[in-house]
Amino acid sequence: MLRNSLRNKVKELLASADIEIGGGRPWDIQVHNQKVYSRILAQGSLGIGEAYVDGWWDCNRPDEFFHRILRAELDTRIKTWSDYFEVIKARLFNLQRPSRAFQIGKQHYDIGNKLYQCMLDKRLIYSCGYWKDASNLDEAQEAKLDLVCRKLDLQPGMRLLDIGCGWGGTARFAAENYRVQVLGTTVSKKQAAFGEKLCKGLPVEIRLQDYRNLEGAFDRILSIGMIEHVGYKNYDTFMRVVNRCLRENGLFLLQTIGGNSAVVRCDPWIERYIFPNSMLPSPGQICAATEGLFILEDWHSFGADYDKTLMQWFWNFHKNWSVLKKDYDERFYRMWKYYLLSCAGSFRARKNQLWQIVLSPKGVPGGYRAPR
Repeated sequence: MLRNSLRNKVKELLASADIEIGGGRPWDIQVHNQKVYSRILAQGSLGIGEAYVDGWWDCNRPDEFFHRILRAELDTRIKTWSDYFEVIKARLFNLQRPSRAFQIGKQHYDIGNKLYQCMLDKRLIYSCGYWKDASNLDEAQEAKLDLVCRKLDLQPGMRLLDIGCGWGGTARFAAENYRVQVLGTTVSKKQAAFGEKLCKGLPVEIRLQDYRNLEGAFDRILSIGMIEHVGYKNYDTFMRVVNRCLRENGLFLLQTIGGNSAVVRCDPWIERYIFPNSMLPSPGQICAATEGLFILEDWHSFGADYDKTLMQWFWNFHKNWSVLKKDYDERFYRMWKYYLLSCAGSFRARKNQLWQIVLSPKGVPGGYRAPR
């Protein structure tokens, strides 16, 4: 009786998002373990993600499943005691304090360069591409990098700081195409080592370094897909560091995934299995952190492009699984599939956003004209 009651409760919730249990459409779910209903209701997002990785349920198109779940706002209708506890913990403690700065590097970015080489574009750019005039992932990432450089108005000889430089692809692109000197920083040992080799012979330095320890003066600063690891208690610190390092007539470009409203923690499944100690900033949190430090010159939103980017990453990952499965097991495949496709569905539902923001310390004389 209890199991039927729990099943009916989940069935009712899913029906409000036009999802059926045992249905024949790509976004309908197939249940393999009847305990999944109690797990979902007891653990919410964490439970549904862990149950998928355990093989308790399947779906032909998880991206479409999550598009419907999030569009119907079902994520707001199941709250657990664990959810409330994690919010309290995030408010009481600085989960992104300096002693934890390198944890994300070890747990996510250092799990194997081969994985990212099989999944990403040829430059290993692990952030949203710009698909306005692009027909494939390589073109979308090159267009994004060129857009960033043009927004920063990079000129030969300038000194550029790349906070969260990844595997060095952005630094190399800027040095080769805009003839600038670049300092890139990362908290991943494998990224730093790869970046040093990738940029050998160019005026590029890659450091394994927390952003809080940055010093020096730079004509331009960029940070792409890194502030998601900074945490709301440290947004002010991050912006003060950028302001300290940026020359008075300089420009700062911030690219970030964003949320529609302010939060203090990440999705619990993403937090535990993909991006520990991470969270998405809201517009208000970003603006509050920049107030008194920067002039807002431009705010460009193109989150729908992340849906396309994530789908391409998944198909690259999927088609290269025959190579990757030598180093990773089937649970990893399900975990990574769930991660990439649930995130694609989130952007499709407009639950997550993608912003490029241009800031200046004193305001650009005569006004800033942003390329698109």
